[in-house]
Amino acid sequence: MATNTHLEINEETALKYPKKYKVFLLNDDYTSMDFVVDVLMGIFHKSYEQAQDIMLEVHKNNRGLCGVYTYEIAETKIMQVRRKAKDNGFPLKATMEEE
Repeated sequence: MATNTHLEINEETALKYPKKYKVFLLNDDYTSMDFVVDVLMGIFHKSYEQAQDIMLEVHKNNRGLCGVYTYEIAETKIMQVRRKAKDNGFPLKATMEEE
Protein backbone atom coordinates (compact mmCIF):
# COMPACT_ATOMS: atom_id res chain seq x y z
CA MET A 1 0.00 0.00 0.00
CA ALA A 2 1.72 3.13 -1.20
CA THR A 3 0.60 6.46 0.11
CA ASN A 4 1.53 9.61 -1.62
CA THR A 5 1.01 12.30 0.95
CA HIS A 6 1.96 15.81 0.08
CA LEU A 7 1.65 18.33 2.85
CA GLU A 8 2.19 21.95 2.21
CA ILE A 9 2.15 24.44 5.01
CA ASN A 10 2.04 27.97 3.87
CA GLU A 11 1.69 29.85 7.08
CA GLU A 12 3.38 33.14 7.62
CA THR A 13 3.98 34.16 11.16
CA ALA A 14 4.47 37.83 11.82
CA LEU A 15 6.70 38.30 14.79
CA LYS A 16 6.15 41.37 16.88
CA TYR A 17 8.87 42.61 19.11
CA PRO A 18 7.79 43.56 22.63
CA LYS A 19 7.25 47.23 23.34
CA LYS A 20 10.15 48.97 25.02
CA TYR A 21 9.98 51.36 27.95
CA LYS A 22 12.36 54.11 28.98
CA VAL A 23 13.19 54.18 32.69
CA PHE A 24 13.97 57.58 34.24
CA LEU A 25 15.21 58.63 37.66
CA LEU A 26 13.51 61.76 38.97
CA ASN A 27 15.24 64.61 40.76
CA ASP A 28 14.42 65.53 44.35
CA ASP A 29 16.00 67.85 46.91
CA TYR A 30 17.00 65.15 49.40
CA THR A 31 18.65 62.18 47.68
CA SER A 32 22.43 62.48 47.64
CA MET A 33 24.30 62.47 44.36
CA ASP A 34 26.48 59.62 45.64
CA PHE A 35 23.40 57.50 46.31
CA VAL A 36 22.07 58.15 42.79
CA VAL A 37 25.43 57.06 41.33
CA ASP A 38 25.32 53.94 43.52
CA VAL A 39 21.79 53.11 42.29
CA LEU A 40 22.81 53.60 38.66
CA MET A 41 25.83 51.34 39.04
CA GLY A 42 24.09 48.67 41.13
CA ILE A 43 20.62 48.44 39.59
CA PHE A 44 21.23 49.70 36.05
CA HIS A 45 24.78 48.29 35.69
CA LYS A 46 26.30 51.58 34.54
CA SER A 47 30.02 52.34 34.74
CA TYR A 48 31.08 55.02 37.21
CA GLU A 49 31.47 57.54 34.36
CA GLN A 50 28.05 56.72 32.86
CA ALA A 51 26.46 56.93 36.31
CA GLN A 52 28.04 60.34 36.93
CA ASP A 53 26.74 61.62 33.58
CA ILE A 54 23.18 60.35 34.23
CA MET A 55 23.22 61.72 37.79
CA LEU A 56 24.15 65.16 36.44
CA GLU A 57 21.37 64.87 33.84
CA VAL A 58 18.90 64.12 36.66
CA HIS A 59 20.22 67.08 38.64
CA LYS A 60 20.07 69.56 35.73
CA ASN A 61 16.95 68.36 33.87
CA ASN A 62 14.87 66.95 36.75
CA ARG A 63 15.10 63.46 35.25
CA GLY A 64 17.64 61.23 33.58
CA LEU A 65 17.34 58.23 31.28
CA CYS A 66 18.68 55.06 32.89
CA GLY A 67 17.88 52.58 30.15
CA VAL A 68 15.30 51.08 27.80
CA TYR A 69 13.76 47.72 28.69
CA THR A 70 10.77 45.48 28.14
CA TYR A 71 7.80 46.23 30.41
CA GLU A 72 8.56 43.54 33.00
CA ILE A 73 12.21 44.46 33.33
CA ALA A 74 11.43 48.20 33.52
CA GLU A 75 8.85 47.52 36.22
CA THR A 76 11.36 45.44 38.17
CA LYS A 77 14.04 48.15 37.94
CA ILE A 78 11.56 50.73 39.27
CA MET A 79 10.65 48.48 42.21
CA GLN A 80 14.35 47.92 42.96
CA VAL A 81 14.99 51.69 42.99
CA ARG A 82 12.00 52.25 45.27
CA ARG A 83 13.11 49.53 47.70
CA LYS A 84 16.76 50.63 47.83
CA ALA A 85 15.78 54.29 48.30
CA LYS A 86 13.32 53.45 51.07
CA ASP A 87 15.85 51.19 52.84
CA ASN A 88 18.35 54.07 52.78
CA GLY A 89 15.90 56.82 53.79
CA PHE A 90 15.77 58.62 50.44
CA PRO A 91 12.68 59.65 48.43
CA LEU A 92 14.28 58.79 45.06
CA LYS A 93 11.71 57.79 42.45
CA ALA A 94 11.86 56.18 39.03
CA THR A 95 9.25 56.18 36.27
CA MET A 96 8.83 54.61 32.86
CA GLU A 97 7.43 55.77 29.54
CA GLU A 98 6.65 53.76 26.45
CA GLU A 99 9.30 54.30 23.80
